[in-house]
Amino acid sequence: MSTARTNKSVTTATLRKHVIDALEGLKAKDIREIDVRGKTSIADLLVIASGTSARHVKSIANEVSTFAKKAGVMPLGVEGEVEGEWVLVDLGDVIVHVMLPRIREFYGLERLWTVGDNGHEANAVQVG
Repeated sequence: MSTARTNKSVTTATLRKHVIDALEGLKAKDIREIDVRGKTSIADLLVIASGTSARHVKSIANEVSTFAKKAGVMPLGVEGEVEGEWVLVDLGDVIVHVMLPRIREFYGLERLWTVGDNGHEANAVQVG
């Protein structure tokens, strides 16, 4: 895997582990990861999770940012914190989407990023 753009000593795999630990630590729901290498140059991995309320979504996203910083990766951007329905944390090679379930269902990012792939479940791996 490639290295995170924000800190060349942190691999995508290491960053992924920090993200998953943060999500699981704050009890994020339905954590999925999608390998998007070869589909886009913006990232290697998308991680999508749900929170139970806007406050929960914000807390989860904040924890992801905190865990990434501890790993030596500064977020390139965080969007949606004010509303808390969908917060995106851009960590370079890993992009994290934390959403309310109704927002997640409406936008269907898992379907969007796995269209045309053989075996949807093989490409949108459930974590936890």
